[in-house]
Amino acid sequence: MEYRAVIKKSDGWWIGWLVDLPGVNAQEKSRDKLIESLKIGAEDMLSTPIEPRSEEELVKIEV
Repeated sequence: MEYRAVIKKSDGWWIGWLVDLPGVNAQEKSRDKLIESLKIGAEDMLSTPIEPRSEEELVKIEV
């Protein structure tokens, strides 16, 4: 899968976040490390199981 990321250099650090997965962001000293950290963050978020409470329902929505 591909995700869009916004990245920029700020005060000697590379910072970035994934537009398509809110909450995945990172800060690293190099651009390559930043992109790797964003990949790891996306993998972690997508592999985390979601356990809805009894009053909640997990549904899939196609766009």
